[in-house]
This record gives sequence, structure tokens and C-alpha cells, in this order.
Amino acid sequence: MNKQSLPNSPAESVQKDSRRKGKAGGTRPLESVMRTIFFICGFIAIAFVLVITIYLIISGLPAIREIGLVNFLFGEEWASTAKEPKFGILPMILTSIYGTAGAIVIGVPIGFLMAVFLSKVAPRKVAAVVRPVVDLLAGIPSIVYGLVGLMVLVPFIRETFNTAAGESLLAAIVVLAIMILPSIISVSETALNAVPKEYEEASLALGATDIETYFRVSAPAAKSGIAAAVVLGVGRAIGEAMAIMMVAGNVANMPSLLSSVRFLTTGIAVELAYSSGLQRQALFSIGLVLFLFIMCINVILNVFLKRDKEG
Repeated sequence: MNKQSLPNSPAESVQKDSRRKGKAGGTRPLESVMRTIFFICGFIAIAFVLVITIYLIISGLPAIREIGLVNFLFGEEWASTAKEPKFGILPMILTSIYGTAGAIVIGVPIGFLMAVFLSKVAPRKVAAVVRPVVDLLAGIPSIVYGLVGLMVLVPFIRETFNTAAGESLLAAIVVLAIMILPSIISVSETALNAVPKEYEEASLALGATDIETYFRVSAPAAKSGIAAAVVLGVGRAIGEAMAIMMVAGNVANMPSLLSSVRFLTTGIAVELAYSSGLQRQALFSIGLVLFLFIMCINVILNVFLKRDKEG
């Protein structure tokens, strides 16, 4: 009889069991260490958010109490350095909303179509050339975007629309739309690449064309990732300060497409260096409003996606 077919003796079985226990015992300390590290990293991330939230609340509420919530949020005039200062941020709130919405309206369709092109349509050689360009756009500093917009876009708007100054909401929207493209393209392409090939093959087998498959099968299957790309784009557009400070004009007017405007972020960046007293507290209050604004957008989008998944 072959030796390999003989059953293991009790002594050999005990030795094998002890070896297995020894290996498992050796991996348990490593697993516990890694779990501890993961827990610490997660706790640090949550702690940072809590610290920032608490700090903004403590720093921003005093000015809101002194100015008045209604006067602060719905006041139409910002004159923080006047003899009788006024701290109404409604123009900056509307400007931030309009600017972000305009950037999303322009940037999301272009970014999504570009992601579909890179993921599904473009030949490999073409995609290999275009992807590094997209990554390069993501790595360009904000001030470079602002500089190019100031030297190229602002004069173009001034000459095209025959305005006194080209610094305007339109210039800020165009710059923001370009800045959010890399995030939307990269995340959307990753989501599209993660769609199982079986979905597309089944669609093609049923007689659908390639374009129909991409937009009616692949895109809906990747909608969670595409929505995450939109959230990143919204966060980038709302939180940008340096680039739009160079092309928007920095005047706290009620928003108009061809007039100089001031965003919430630029309102903080422009005056923080020389602010003091109530003015400085009001700037922290603007930061609190901006923080709550971004949180509300994220919560709304997450709730929408959750309901869509459950449906």
C-alpha cells in the first residue's frame, strides 16, 4: 500500500494541530495591532472634525448674537470697516450658491462625458496620453488657475461684453468649472471601470448599441461613484478662495453675471489679515456658515443616494 494513502497517526495529528495553533497565535498579535492602528486613525479623523466644528461654533456665535441672525444672514450690505459697520452676508451667500451651481452645470457634463470617453470609448493609446493630462490639471496650484484667468479670461470677458472690468461672476464660474474637472473625471472613470463587464455584455446581446449601453447600463450602475464625484466637485468649488479672489473682483455686490462679486471664502481671505474685534468674529461666523452649508449639501446628497439604493 502506498504510504501517502495511510491515515495520519495520532502523534502526527497532534503535531499538525499544534503547528496550526502556533501560526494562528503568531498572527493574532499582528491583527490586534493593526486593528488598534485602524481604530486610532479613524478616531483621529473624527476628532479633527469635532474639534473644527466646536471651534467654529465657539468663535462664530458671538458675532451672530451681537449682529443678529436675521441681519447677519439676510443683510444686503457688508461694510466691516465703516464708522457704522454693517455685516450682511446675503450677497456673499448668493454669490457662492450661484458660482458653485454654475461651475457644476458646466463642469459635471464635461467631466462625465470625458470619463465615459476615457473608460469606454477611447483607444488605449489615446487614454494613456489623456489621463496624465487630467492628473496634471489636478496638480496645478490654485493661484496658477487664478493667474491664467486674470491674464486671459478677464480681458476676454471685458472685450467681448464691453464691460468696465472683466473681473466678474462669469469669470469665477469658468475658472471653478475647469478646476473641478479633474476630480469629476477621475472618480467617475473609476466608478465606470468598476461596473461588471457582464452588464454591458448582456445589454449588447439584447441588441443595444455601444452608446446606449454606456449611458443606459454602465452609467446607472456607476451612479453612486458619479454622485461622489459631484460631491467632490461641489466641495472644491465652494471651498476655493485664491483663484476666484483673483478673477471675481472682491466687491460684496448682489450677484450679477458680469459684475464684480465676493464669495464667502474670499470674504474671509481678504479681510482676515487686518481684522480685529467684531469684524474678526464676523469672519469666523462666515466660516461657520460656510461649514454648515457644505455639511447640508453632503447630507442631502447622501440621503438622496441612500433612498435611491433602497428604492
